[in-house]
Amino acid sequence: MQQVKNGDKIKVHYHGKLTSGETFDKSEGRDPLAFEVGSGMVIKGFDDGVIGMAVGEKKTIQIPVEEAYGTKNPEMIVEMPKDRFPADLQVEVGLPLLMNDQNGQQFQVVVAEILEDSITLDANHPLAGQELVFDLELVEIEGSSPLIIVP
Repeated sequence: MQQVKNGDKIKVHYHGKLTSGETFDKSEGRDPLAFEVGSGMVIKGFDDGVIGMAVGEKKTIQIPVEEAYGTKNPEMIVEMPKDRFPADLQVEVGLPLLMNDQNGQQFQVVVAEILEDSITLDANHPLAGQELVFDLELVEIEGSSPLIIVP
């Protein structure tokens, strides 16, 4: 029976949860997630977790912070004066906003705290600092490109 290895293109159904049991994402009701194993298309712990699985196999993997989205980077948390925000904007903790960097690239931040004269914004990935749990079901292995040896 074929097992997943680096370079394989696979399809997997998943149910992603925090260690508290709270669901943050799942493929139920959608197409399975398709990716090439080892290519960096998914977080390292997810990539490593599918290695050795066979089609139809189900398993649960626990991914430590370092192999998920990493720890929260304090340099990605900034405080901005309230007067830099539109007066009519209803700001509340958890509100996602788009900002531009010095090169004009947009990125998402989340309102982390509202102070008297400023608003704290967090540009870390929403799952940074979290250990993750995934229930997986391998749906398909396309296999990697065959190795062709020419004499």
